[in-house]
This record gives sequence, structure tokens and C-alpha cells, in this order.
Amino acid sequence: MFHEKDPSVDKDIIMSKLSKLQQYLNYLRELQKSSFEDFVSDFKITGAVERYLQVSIECMIDTGNEIISSLQLQRPERYRDIPYILARSGVIPRQFADTMASMIGFRNLLVHDYATINLKLVYEFLQTKLIDFEEFIRYIVEWLKTIS
Repeated sequence: MFHEKDPSVDKDIIMSKLSKLQQYLNYLRELQKSSFEDFVSDFKITGAVERYLQVSIECMIDTGNEIISSLQLQRPERYRDIPYILARSGVIPRQFADTMASMIGFRNLLVHDYATINLKLVYEFLQTKLIDFEEFIRYIVEWLKTIS
């Protein structure tokens, strides 16, 4: 657990990543207002949602990697390892690590299976999972306070 003041953690870099994530979340909240019919029939909405979900999850990955690197924790072999490394070091709660890992799995679908992605699944993610990004931001901000 890292609760003592740690000068190797660059809070500005982490806060900058969280700020970018918040900006993407604001865009997604706006897109969330689209009906399913508009979402599937308008390529601009579909494309924007897919892209902002992808980069939002990548912000989480980048933030996690920054913390892992700063604290010189075990290097993740895959992106899905990041939340569990963060949980073991007390940065995020263990139960949230599973949520974050599943979000990373969803990002992999967006990036690698883009040709066959199920739009109903993307829309459902948009409608139900944005709160998880907010939770991530809250956990990281709270953790940063503990190392001040």
C-alpha cells in the first residue's frame, strides 16, 4: 500500500489524463441522449460513440500505467492486468478491478473487432457504463489525496 507521500508520482500528469477523460465523458453524456434508432442509423453518432468510448478507456489504461510506472509496481503483461495491479497496491478497490478489466475487454472489441461489433452492445455500454468512468476518476482522485 502506498499511502505515504511519494515524490515520484506526478500528480499533474495523472490529473491531465483524468481531465481528458472527463472531457470525453462530457461528449459521451451528450451522445447518450441519442435514441437507439438514431444511434444505429447515423454513422456520425455511431462513430463518435465508438471512438470516445475507446479513448475514454485508453485514458483509464494510461492513468493506470502512469501510476504503476511511478510507483515502480509489477509491469503489466496485458492491459487487463493493470486494474489488478492497481487494486493490489490499494489504488482502486478490488471489486472495481473486475469492472475496469471488463471495460478494457470492451475496448479490445472496439479496436480489434470493429468490423463485426454489435451496435446494440455499444449502445447498451453507452447507456449503462459511463458511471464506471466517473467512479474511476473518483477512486484515482481519492488515492492522490492519500499520497499528498
